[in-house]
Amino acid sequence: MDRGNMALPPTTGMNSSQTPAAVSAAYLASAVLLFITFLVGVVGNGLYLWVLGLKMRRTVTTLWFLHLVSCSLLFTLLIPFFIVSLLMDFHWVFGTAMCKLLNTCISVGMFTSVFLLTLISLDRYILIHRPIWSRRNRTLPRAGKLGVGMWLASFGLSAPYLAFRETRVVDGGRISCINNYALSRDWNGAEPQDLGRRVHLAVFIVRFLLGFLLPFCTIVVCYVRVGLKMKEKKLVWSGKPFKVMVAAMVSFFLGWLPYHLYHGLKLSKKEVPESVMGALLVIYTFTSCCNACFTPILYLFVGEKFWQVFRTSLVTLVKAAFVDDLGSSASESSGRHGSEVENTIQLMA
Repeated sequence: MDRGNMALPPTTGMNSSQTPAAVSAAYLASAVLLFITFLVGVVGNGLYLWVLGLKMRRTVTTLWFLHLVSCSLLFTLLIPFFIVSLLMDFHWVFGTAMCKLLNTCISVGMFTSVFLLTLISLDRYILIHRPIWSRRNRTLPRAGKLGVGMWLASFGLSAPYLAFRETRVVDGGRISCINNYALSRDWNGAEPQDLGRRVHLAVFIVRFLLGFLLPFCTIVVCYVRVGLKMKEKKLVWSGKPFKVMVAAMVSFFLGWLPYHLYHGLKLSKKEVPESVMGALLVIYTFTSCCNACFTPILYLFVGEKFWQVFRTSLVTLVKAAFVDDLGSSASESSGRHGSEVENTIQLMA
């Protein structure tokens, strides 16, 4: 059965053939990374939420990032539960209800952040390539409905974990929070195990396609087309907008690929050395948590020189990163295509 957890380390122990020292080292490293992510994520995303929600004029751009920061903060606040489980050798002490709820929330956070990053890339593509249509149709009410739709779609994809996720007493009286894809109490039966493998494979395929491959392809296509348009209009190619686009694509790919690779290897019929799985566990814990929790911070600081970050106040930096010039430019410009594209580049900065 699948022992994996959405975007965090699996909630059961590894194969008993792995040495205790190797297990302890991998788990301790994961716990340290999670704790650092928790501290930085809570402070950073909390400040972002405060500034975006209370200190800035509400625009479509700020609304996208308000949803993204809320998603990142939700993800971050759940991490301590899994740190406790990790340090207790994955002994789950929070009960079955919390096992189902927390893992469902983690799944919702993962899907929502992925969908929002894809939506942001599509929004920027439309701003560059369809400025007139964007000016007429890119409104706050519609953006709000799209944002709510992202959360509902993520919950719909994550709801099965309310049924699949269960607690089970394993060796030594340890309680594990794991997935029971066959929804059967006969854990060792041949028929339930076969059904569980097929359901697990179907869940993995949906999660991989909708949570990684299709969004990543969409993000790449959108940003490549935006970059080509920037080059065509002879706009600044080596400045902050280009760095933001490259950083967004690279961070998304590196952030989620190890996670899907880990769960794909768990489904593989080939024997994978436990040392490799342990190392991949640490890598995907670090990359997925950093990507989910630090993406808003990435959008703020990328392209800024080190000393400029320290010389400028936090509020000024946030406003500079997320200010939406489209609304003000619409009333000031005469509708020329070139000026609309330049205003869009300011949005991307």
